[in-house]
Amino acid sequence: MNEIQFKARTRKLGLNVITIVESLSHGQTANILGRQLLRSATSVGANYRAACRAQSTAAMIAKLSIVEEEADETMYWLEMLADTGLAAHELIQPVLSEANAITAMTVASIKTLRTKLRR
Repeated sequence: MNEIQFKARTRKLGLNVITIVESLSHGQTANILGRQLLRSATSVGANYRAACRAQSTAAMIAKLSIVEEEADETMYWLEMLADTGLAAHELIQPVLSEANAITAMTVASIKTLRTKLRR
C-alpha cells in the first residue's frame, strides 16, 4: 500500500467514526465516549500525514508510534461503545476491523523503519 492509499484509509477511518459519533444518543456517557473516540480516530490520519513529512527516519518512527497508539485507542473506544450497547455492533464492527488493520500496518512499518535505522 502506498502513502496516498494509506492517507485515504486513515481519513476514511476518521470520517466513519464521525458518522458513528453523530448517530449516538446525547446522554452523558455517549457524549464522553464519543468525544474520546472522535479525538483518537481523527488523530490517526493527522499524525500519519505528519509522519509523511518527517525529516528523518527517527522522526517518522516517532510519528508512526503516535499513529499506532491512537489507532489502538480508537479500537478501545469502539469496543466500549459496543460493549455498553450505545452503538450497534453492526455499525462498530467494520470500523473496528479497519482500525485494527491500520494498527497492524503501522506496527509493520515501524518495524521496517527500525531495521532500516539500525543499518
